[in-house]
Amino acid sequence: MTFVIANACIDVMDQSCIEVCPVDCILIEEGDRMCYIEPNDCIDCGVCEGACPVGAIFEEAAVPKEAVEFTEINALWFEDKSAARKRIDVFVEGNTSIT
Repeated sequence: MTFVIANACIDVMDQSCIEVCPVDCILIEEGDRMCYIEPNDCIDCGVCEGACPVGAIFEEAAVPKEAVEFTEINALWFEDKSAARKRIDVFVEGNTSIT
C-alpha cells in the first residue's frame, strides 16, 4: 500500500481526492463513512494527499500512530466491505465521549 486514508476522513465526504486521482483508485460506496484507496492500483503519485481538505491521507510510512489501524481497515474494504464498515463504526463509537 502506498497511501492510506485515515480517520480524519470519517463523515467528511468531501471527495476532492477522488476527483484528482489520475488512476481512479480512490473509492466510496453508498453506506460508507469515508473513502478508501485501492492499494494495488495506487501509483504513489501523492496528488490525493494535497487535495484532501482535512489532511486524512498519508504515505503508509507516515500514518500517525493514533491512526495506524486505518492501514489495515483501508485494505480490508477491498476484501470485505461490511467488515471494514463495522471497524469504522467501532472506531467512531470508541472515540465518542458523552459530555
